[in-house]
Amino acid sequence: MDIGTILGLIGGAVVLLLSLSMAQGGGIQAFIDYPSIMVVVGGSFAAVLLSSPVPDFFNLLRVVKVLFKNKLEEHRNLIAQIVSLAETARRDGLLALEARLEEIHDPFLILGIQMAVDGARPEVIQDVLNNEMATVAARHQKGKLLFELFGKYAPAFGMLGTLIGLIIMLGNMKDPDAIGPGMAVALITTFYGSIIANVFALPMADKLSSLSKHELLGMEIILRGVMSIQSGDNPRVIEQKLSTFLPPRQRGNLRKAA
Repeated sequence: MDIGTILGLIGGAVVLLLSLSMAQGGGIQAFIDYPSIMVVVGGSFAAVLLSSPVPDFFNLLRVVKVLFKNKLEEHRNLIAQIVSLAETARRDGLLALEARLEEIHDPFLILGIQMAVDGARPEVIQDVLNNEMATVAARHQKGKLLFELFGKYAPAFGMLGTLIGLIIMLGNMKDPDAIGPGMAVALITTFYGSIIANVFALPMADKLSSLSKHELLGMEIILRGVMSIQSGDNPRVIEQKLSTFLPPRQRGNLRKAA
């Protein structure tokens, strides 16, 4: 479970609800208008469906699941594992790594080590791993784009709902007492669009971007490590090379991670 995503959503919702409940002039009930919700939410979903390939749109639930259920691998643990594999290869040869594949959980690392064990040429290993990284990056970008589209279209439909409300209000100018409430209802759709964009959609897009960068950095570490193992580099040299990907304060903890 990603505690940051959960706390962020709960925190944003609580702050918003508390602010609305303390607002003068009716509390939370004054900010609820079901036709406006239909315009913003329904319109945003329709626009995202229209602008995205259908398979990508219906992949939305899987993307949301990634936001709540992701387990980030610590890069220092990954480096320690690669150094350990390098020590085995240095001591017993590359073929000895095949017996250690069962203890590896990262599919990308398994792919790289398996190719090295099978005797693939260095340029072939690098091409395959680079292609895999590009595919993962493209898949992540699709998931991020869905939330960016929600962040883009929700405020637009909020403005559209406001225009609809203003047209209705201006068409009923005979009753001056209805102008104030009518204006309030007209502006609520803009309010809903801002909430969807800034409390949910855009923060989630940024979170997906952060998760993607973390995963791709791990894949880059694996790529460099596998290539070094395949070329027979000294494990200590590999450790020093890969530790440059870590913040300085974590580099001294590699021994403990090992």
